[in-house]
Amino acid sequence: MADPRGFLKVRERELPANRPVPLRLMDWREVHEHRSAADDPQTPTLLHRQAGRCMDCGVPFCHNGCPLGNLIPEWNDLVWRGQWADAIERLHATNNFPEFTGRICPAPCESACVLGINQPAVTIKNIEVSIIDEAFDRGLVHPQVPQRLSGHTVAVVGSGPAGLAAAQQLTRAGHTVAVYERDDAIGGLLRYGVPDFKLEKRHIDRRLEQMAAEGTRFRPGVEIGRDVTWAQLRARYDAVVVATGATVPRELPLPGRELAGVHPAMEYLHRSNALVAGKDVPDPIDAAGKHVVVIGGGDTGSDCVGTALRQGAASVTTLAIGKQPPTERPANQPWPTDPVLFEVSSSHEEGGERAYLASTVAFVGDDDGRVTHLRLATTEYLPDGRRVPTPGTERDIPADLVLIAMGFTGPETAELVEQAGVDLTARGLVARSDDFATSVPGVFVAGDAGRGQSLIVWAIAEGRAAAAAVDTYLGGSTELPAPVTAGTVALRA
Repeated sequence: MADPRGFLKVRERELPANRPVPLRLMDWREVHEHRSAADDPQTPTLLHRQAGRCMDCGVPFCHNGCPLGNLIPEWNDLVWRGQWADAIERLHATNNFPEFTGRICPAPCESACVLGINQPAVTIKNIEVSIIDEAFDRGLVHPQVPQRLSGHTVAVVGSGPAGLAAAQQLTRAGHTVAVYERDDAIGGLLRYGVPDFKLEKRHIDRRLEQMAAEGTRFRPGVEIGRDVTWAQLRARYDAVVVATGATVPRELPLPGRELAGVHPAMEYLHRSNALVAGKDVPDPIDAAGKHVVVIGGGDTGSDCVGTALRQGAASVTTLAIGKQPPTERPANQPWPTDPVLFEVSSSHEEGGERAYLASTVAFVGDDDGRVTHLRLATTEYLPDGRRVPTPGTERDIPADLVLIAMGFTGPETAELVEQAGVDLTARGLVARSDDFATSVPGVFVAGDAGRGQSLIVWAIAEGRAAAAAVDTYLGGSTELPAPVTAGTVALRA
């Protein structure tokens, strides 16, 4: 490794400072502002110190923590040496889109870092995003045009990270690939689900430029199942990859759910992100001057908090039904597992309140049918593990806008089942074999549509693996890497 004693010399975990809260609340730019070596002379010094903390640990458990199998110690060493061209080559060897994962992945690799046993983990995520940003700044990212075309055609339905990863891999293998997206722009939830303050859309656009130069074709504004049937798509292409994601929100069927002002979180984020992009949104959801309550404390809920604060909400409250997680790894979640810890996201730094052991009992509205309050009760844990409202602890809090951010139950499958005839699992996911093949020959599934709601790194890993399976199906063999199988995904889910 770079410096065998680096982790002894530098024990502190250092990250670049975020933009000041009062400043970043005035715009939609990224909270974590990348500064190249030309902009900030301290940038290479900080990266050099932190990359040098990566140890020659024999068994790099960060590889296991990352579904992509990123070669983390190798590119840490190359960053320490200042060899940026080699570093981005190592990073791209396993990850098509490090500019996405380096910004919005929760970094399970850092939880598995061996140094994390008795010191703060290596800043893997920051080093990763610094590599790709420096690579773009230095002109080190180029289209990889296939040397020959196979004559086969592939349709990829869905343009999130799984679909884009599968499309790029298959294009580079020589197939003619078209990506279909029902929204008016390519990117899936990266485009309209993740706010700009976490991922500016210029990062998506410049990667799409590379993919277009390689030969990938994009078809936004086309909804498969309605504009084009699944049967027609299957007849038109030699293979189809279903990468539509898990977009059905988990509901909260309580009294008053029908009141105006109660929305699924992604409905709010999609419209808000479209407005930021300059789109014409006929029915926007604006938090300005409202008491906003977010039900659910995950990443989607955090995105709602940051969005509402930027829109000028009067107050923002996040509710979680369970107990507040610990700040340090509990004994029942030992290294190198990914523990559930209390985290303060950049949105939580910006304002709002967080309440735990808060069970929603009902939505309360006025005579006009609009929500005005949320009725809560303190959560009680029953011996069988269930969490229920404690009788007699009910209270009302102001709520002009309620956002349900409780995750997603699975993909939208009605047209897919009716028109293509694919089988579903008991959970309502698209059933698949270990090689990502569905019950219909030539139709494959990757990402959340087959796995269920998960992380961006799993989506990219599955997209890459599904591409290898499709390449084998079309040509009898493949040279594309397959980091995971659908079987191992199911076991780890």
